[in-house]
Amino acid sequence: MSNQPFKFKQFSIDQDQCAMKIGTDGVLLGAWSSLDHNPESILDIGTGTGLIALMLAQRSQAKLIDALEIEENAYEQSVENFEKSDWGDRLFCYHAGFDEFVEEMQEEDKYDLIISNPPFYSEDYKSGNENRDKARFADALPLTELIEGASLLLSENGHFDIIIPFSEESNGLNIGKNHGLFPSKITRVKGTESAPIKRSLISFSFDETEPKIKELVLEISRHHYTEEFKELVKDFYLKL
Repeated sequence: MSNQPFKFKQFSIDQDQCAMKIGTDGVLLGAWSSLDHNPESILDIGTGTGLIALMLAQRSQAKLIDALEIEENAYEQSVENFEKSDWGDRLFCYHAGFDEFVEEMQEEDKYDLIISNPPFYSEDYKSGNENRDKARFADALPLTELIEGASLLLSENGHFDIIIPFSEESNGLNIGKNHGLFPSKITRVKGTESAPIKRSLISFSFDETEPKIKELVLEISRHHYTEEFKELVKDFYLKL
C-alpha cells in the first residue's frame, strides 16, 4: 500500500523510492507551522518525499521554497513530486548534507521560515536498511547541528519550526537558547487524552518572549479524530 501515490486534496505524492513514508508527524508540522509573518522564502530540511514543502506551497504565497535532502532516492522522488504539483515553479530541492548546505548558504539571503521533521531515533539499534536508518536516526543529523545551522540561515524576524520527541523538548530548548533562538509556540501532542505526550511542535524565533504552550490530542478513539486535529489538517487529508 505504501508504494501507491498518497493523495491529498491539492497534490499527490509518490513515495515508493523513499525510505521514510508519509506519516502524521510531517502532516502535523506542515499544517501547524504559522505563516502569520508572511514568509517570502522557506527552507524544508530533510524533505524526504517533499511533503512539508508541498504543504507550505499550498498554504503560502512564498516566492521561494527550497528543500534539502541528502539521500539520493528521496531527493529524486521529491524533485518528481515537486514537478508534478501546481507549484513546481516555486519549489527547488538541493541534494546535499545540511552541514555543507549551511557552509555554502549562510552568507546568502536568509530564510523567513525554516522547517524540519528531523530524524528521531538516537538509540543504538539500526534496522540494517541504510537509507531508512539515514532518514530515521538522529546521528544522520544531530539536533545540535540542526538548530545551530538553522540559526545561521534564519532571517531576523524568521521562524524555525520543528517536531521532535517530547523527551527531547528540554534538550532542544537548551540548544536553541545557546544559539539565540527562543520558543514562541510549543504544542505537545498525544494520541489520546489518556496517552502520554509523544511529540513536541516547537516554533523558535530570535525574540525572547513567553511561549504559548498548548496540548493537541489526535484521537478520541481509534480512527475517531478530535475536532481540533480535523480542523488543523482539513485542507489536506481527503477523508477529513
